[in-house]
Amino acid sequence: MSAPFPQAVVIGASAGGIQALREVLGCFPAGFPAPVLVVQHIPRDRPSGLPALFDEDCALPVAEATDKAPLCPGVVLFAPPDYHLLVEDRTTLALSRDDAVLFSRPAIDPLFESAAEVFGDGLLAILLTGASADGSEGVAAVRREGGTVWIQDPEEATASLMPASAIAHAGADAIVTLRDLCRRLGCFHP
Repeated sequence: MSAPFPQAVVIGASAGGIQALREVLGCFPAGFPAPVLVVQHIPRDRPSGLPALFDEDCALPVAEATDKAPLCPGVVLFAPPDYHLLVEDRTTLALSRDDAVLFSRPAIDPLFESAAEVFGDGLLAILLTGASADGSEGVAAVRREGGTVWIQDPEEATASLMPASAIAHAGADAIVTLRDLCRRLGCFHP
């Protein structure tokens, strides 16, 4: 029996995130019928290059989000440098230059919080490795709204602070290794 599909997936990562995202994004099957939105902490002052970096590893199309872009199923969108990525409604994204969160823009909390508001219990949030507490408030928002949260096991993470902080602050529906996370994603059959 396959798991019910989430209506949207949000992923947050920081230090060590490139390698973790390489594994996780490679697990999404072609035809995955939900949008996948990603914040990886990146420098604000230069192009990210993330879509090109992940394009070959992912069965889904990968792009950088733009302001007012449509929220498309089966597409991976990365937050661009120096902008927070937000879910405006069930069909539209927004970019924001609001203040940095814990020194990061893009930050994970604004994405998770805005997506939780829009998708409620239809949201799957995945928090990976990182060296700040960004993501903790977002995880709390997702859980408050009935969404599902999977957090990378801090013991496995390259940088354990981010997953450990979120677990201590808000808990998780599952604390997973990357291998287990990929197995769980494999339960979503298009």
